[in-house]
Amino acid sequence: MNIVLGVIGVVVVAVIILAFFEYRVRQPDFLVLHEAKGGISLRKGLVYPRHFSLSLPRTTCLIQLTVEATAAGNLGVRVKLVGFVAPSLDHITSLIRVGGWNRDAVLRATDEVQVLLQGLVKEYTERSGIGTLSSANILNFLNERSAVIQEKFGVELISLAIQSLDPTDPEIADALRQQEQARLLEQTEHLNQQARVAAAKAKSQADEEIAQMEHTLDLKKAELKKLLLEKESALSQQSLSDELARNRMRLAFEIEELQVLKNSPELLMLTPQAARLAEASQNLKNARTVISLTPQDAAHGSELLNLFQELLQKALEAKKAAG
Repeated sequence: MNIVLGVIGVVVVAVIILAFFEYRVRQPDFLVLHEAKGGISLRKGLVYPRHFSLSLPRTTCLIQLTVEATAAGNLGVRVKLVGFVAPSLDHITSLIRVGGWNRDAVLRATDEVQVLLQGLVKEYTERSGIGTLSSANILNFLNERSAVIQEKFGVELISLAIQSLDPTDPEIADALRQQEQARLLEQTEHLNQQARVAAAKAKSQADEEIAQMEHTLDLKKAELKKLLLEKESALSQQSLSDELARNRMRLAFEIEELQVLKNSPELLMLTPQAARLAEASQNLKNARTVISLTPQDAAHGSELLNLFQELLQKALEAKKAAG
């Protein structure tokens, strides 16, 4: 019995030691691969057997590449690239095929990627003129082929940049700088001329708007002046109408007064003219009395004058008879 228990204890200890030696805990920054059904798969569990698995770091790998290429016309150019790659989870099989079942599979795939990038850069520069080459165009060309890099090498381009793009011949580099300087100066002059034209157009438009506003203001002033003249004309017309109405009333009153005097001649003695005549006759008994009638007094008409003359004649005759 003791022997059996001892054997079991030894087996248990052996299993524990084997498990401790064989199994590892997966770290968050590592990919754990294993072969299943003829393909490569990821282990998602926390513990994995290390002899039946491959642990790959998920850290990025640096790419630093200097490409000596030629542009159209066999003109040399130097392109410096820098970037980072990381394992592509969707193309793990391609990564193992290129880099092998090894912890350095990503580094080996990175070397292959640099060779491919070098070939792509040379391909692009050889069919482009040196004056048309630009970092942006080369970078776009390489990024368009990032899917091919993933499929072939199992890594993806995290970032890629061109540090420099220079002709290898100093004279050509100087000529390109001069061309760029001339282009910038021409562009600056063109922009300055455009600015002048825009300023002239803005001034012309502003002058036109100001003239239009002044014209509108003049029209409003003319309209207001017209309204003012119409109001003044209406007031004058009203004043004339009122004056005419008063004159008509005065004339009607005088006609009525004349009618009363005509019907009662003795009332003529009460008029101011008769009073002045009587006063003159008392002061100058032997003098000939002259009566002056104002235009307003003469407005009573010839009939009133005749009646007044007859009354005065009778009054004089009566005074002479009494004297």
